[in-house]
Amino acid sequence: MRPIFDADWRARALAGQPEAVSTLAETVLEPLFAFCLYRVGRNRHLCEEVVQETMLRAIRELDRYDPARSGDNIFPWLTGLARNEIHRALASEKNAVSLEALWSKMDNELTALYARLESEPFTEEVIRREETTDMVNATMAQLPPHYREALEAKYVQGRTVRDLATLWQLSEKAVESQLGRARQAFRETFLTLARHVAME
Repeated sequence: MRPIFDADWRARALAGQPEAVSTLAETVLEPLFAFCLYRVGRNRHLCEEVVQETMLRAIRELDRYDPARSGDNIFPWLTGLARNEIHRALASEKNAVSLEALWSKMDNELTALYARLESEPFTEEVIRREETTDMVNATMAQLPPHYREALEAKYVQGRTVRDLATLWQLSEKAVESQLGRARQAFRETFLTLARHVAME
């Protein structure tokens, strides 16, 4: 199961316990890098800088993270910090205004989509949106980590629903529901990205 970034974890991290900070880094570095990469025009060096600055800022400002408000999920708070760092990093870059405007429009739509996915039932669908590798990768990078990990476990690693239920300590029905929402999130995110890219 994924680590829970609750009030107890926050207290340990604020007290400077290395294990708490290591847990954060091990859990979020990869998805945070993926989240930022397409937002900085796939400039890996710039992305590394953004992620580093985001993590440093997160540790400095950890007292502002409210586990109760975020449902013990630190990733949305981190992506908020990352967006600010991306804005700073792109300030002197060519085409920064159009790139930021594009992602700002998409963020508003995606936020509403993910909120809806948590409460509405969706039918099962198989992901077949691989017309372009870049769009698939960009789509996966923008999904919340629990959706991305569910899709990778099922479709990349080939795990069964039963395997995932054991691994995540959930019922098979709960795993199927999570996979259904993850597939729908992928589809909606892919279409949102495709629509906005086409408008540029």
